[in-house]
Formats: sequence, structure tokens, C-alpha cells
Amino acid sequence: MDNNLREVNDDLMKEWFQFREESKFCYLTEEDKKHFIHFEKISKNILNSIPEKNRQYVKKQLNQLDKNFYDYIYYWCEKYYRNRFCDGMELISGAK
Repeated sequence: MDNNLREVNDDLMKEWFQFREESKFCYLTEEDKKHFIHFEKISKNILNSIPEKNRQYVKKQLNQLDKNFYDYIYYWCEKYYRNRFCDGMELISGAK
């Protein structure tokens, strides 16, 4: 198995991952919902607790935090699934 398949980049595996996200990951089970991050509610609570003059700045920072967190999770999920796929292919092919 070519080791560069383990690298996270734009390729067929990334397209598959995006397809899975759009088709399967959008259905949340009750257990999934227990672990959901309620970012909008948390942000609203934070924004309501600070002075009006600081809200735009804090809102901008919270949005950036949300984006950075999503990018971080997306990257590590893709890397995890990509490596599990490569491990499975190596097992099937008998590679060491």
C-alpha cells in the first residue's frame, strides 16, 4: 500500500469522505445528540454576558474559534478514517 494514501490531501478518498459526511453523517442518533456541541447557544450566552461595546469583537472571535475547531475536527476525522482504510487494505493484501 502506497504510504502517501495516508496523507490528507485532495484525492478520491477525500471525495468519498465528503460524500459520507453529506449522506450518512447528517443523521444523528439519540446518542450522537448527547455529544453535540451547542456552539450557538454557548456563544449567545457569552455574548449576553458582556458589555454591548465588546460584543462585535467577541462575536468575531467566537466565529473564528468555531471555524478553527471545525477545521481541526474535520482534519483529524479524515486522517483517522484514511488510516483505518489503509490499514484494512494492508490486511487484505497481506502487506506488512
